Order: sequence, then structure tokens, then C-alpha cells
Amino acid sequence: MITSDAITWLAADDPHPARAASQRSYSAVAKGDLAEWLTVYSEHAVLEDPVGPSMFDPEGKGHHGHAGISAFWEKAIAPIATFEFTITESLANPGSNTCANVGSIKTSFADGSHTTTDLVMVYVVDDDGLVLSMKAFWEPERTMASFTPA
Repeated sequence: MITSDAITWLAADDPHPARAASQRSYSAVAKGDLAEWLTVYSEHAVLEDPVGPSMFDPEGKGHHGHAGISAFWEKAIAPIATFEFTITESLANPGSNTCANVGSIKTSFADGSHTTTDLVMVYVVDDDGLVLSMKAFWEPERTMASFTPA
């Protein structure tokens, strides 16, 4: 369920547990609410954002459990002033526990500068609708090239 005006959802919106989890995740991030965000994730979840080695995960092994996901939040999410999500596609087989969302995220900093990340985010949930795995496929260099000063 989307609970933030910072999310533009242009994709399919039929009920699906992974899609609903992704919407809850985006809403919590847009509100800057770590506690709410953690309620979307299983205690055993693995978050890879981006998939592979990056400035947030030099070894490329992902962020594990609530402690690892909280540490990711502090590095990657907390420094951002505002997020604007635009989801253009959401692909989810009705009989599955997975969805892939395609879109972009505009991240703005306190000084008004911003970047835009084009990405694909794949969510896998358990039977309770909690995220077990989130993999975001994006290119850090491409995002950095989109940097726009204030």
C-alpha cells in the first residue's frame, strides 16, 4: 500500500504480496522512517542495492538481517533529503512470491542537488508478505553521471 505522495505508480497495481511489500518499502523510505521500513523485511532478509560490489557494499555480498539493513539505511538512505519514486512497470506472476519493478528514483540532497537512478528492483517475500530478498539492479556510474547541482 502506497502511503506517500513521493511515489508515482504507473504500473500494474493488482493485489500481489511482493508488490504490496515493495510499495510499503518505498513509502517508508520516502517518509524517512527506518522503523517502518524494517517492518517490511524479514529478520533474515538480504538486501542487495545495487547488486554486486558498490560504495555501499564493497564485497558485493548484500546486507543481511535487520542489523545489516539498518547499516545500509545509515549509509545510503539517511543522507538523502527527499526521494521521488516513479514505477513504470511491475511484473508479478499471480502464483508467485516475487515481483520485479522497473522505474527511477530521484534523490535530492539538502542543498537542492540531485541524481536520478534508473533501476529494476526484484522483491521476494515469504508467506507472511515479509521481504526475504530485495535486489536492485542499477549502475552507480550512470547515477553519478546524472548529478545535477543545485
